[in-house]
Order: sequence, then structure tokens, then C-alpha cells
Amino acid sequence: MCHQSVGLVARHAEAAGIPTLCMTSALDITRAVNPPRAAFLDFPLGHTTGKPREPELQREILIGALSSFETMTAPGSVKELPFRWSEDEGWKAKAFAEGDERAARHDTPQYQDEEDRRRAEQGGPPSCPVCRS
Repeated sequence: MCHQSVGLVARHAEAAGIPTLCMTSALDITRAVNPPRAAFLDFPLGHTTGKPREPELQREILIGALSSFETMTAPGSVKELPFRWSEDEGWKAKAFAEGDERAARHDTPQYQDEEDRRRAEQGGPPSCPVCRS
């Protein structure tokens, strides 16, 4: 879905009493769409919950984002998460010059590796390593 659709869905869910949080790496678009609340991560597009194969970082990002429910009460609030993709900002120039490097979207499931495929087909791991306390 485009950012506009996500913001619209979030507003309808909020109106029905369901709290929402949009995760974003496109701050200007998110501010224009104005979802009820959002967490911004200054990472390349497609990586709004962290780097691949870094579950501890992903967990920290999600905890930081979800803590927004405790503090963000004003509609349209955006929490800027403190995590950085790299020590320098060189990745931004490359992303603007070369465009979106994400893999093409497919109608069939795509897996990172054989273990990923196996877990998906078996219903996932016994417990979520991101959600543990």
C-alpha cells in the first residue's frame, strides 16, 4: 500500500478504537499523510524495522517504536528513533543516485534462506525472538 492508504487505514482503525502506529523511513511523506502516530527510522526504504539478519537491532527498534503508545497522545505525532544505518550518511547519496535497490515483489513467497522457508512452512519458530521480554 502507498503511504496515503496506510494513513487512511490507520485513521479509520483509530476511529474504531484500535490504536495504530505507522513505521516509516520517509519522514516528509509521513508528515504529509499525517497518520495518527508514526515512528520514523532513518534507514533506507524497505528497512523500517532494521537491518536484515540483525534480530537484536530489530528488537530494539520495535521496542523503541512500540513505546510510542505510552507517550504519543497528540494526533499526527512522529517519534524519530535514534538508530542510524551507518556511521556516515554516504548511504543516502547512493540511495538517491541509484534508486530503490529492494528486490522485485513477487506473488509467491520469497525466503532469505532455506531455514527461513522451513520456519515459514512449519508456522514459524516456537517463540518470537523479537518479542521476548
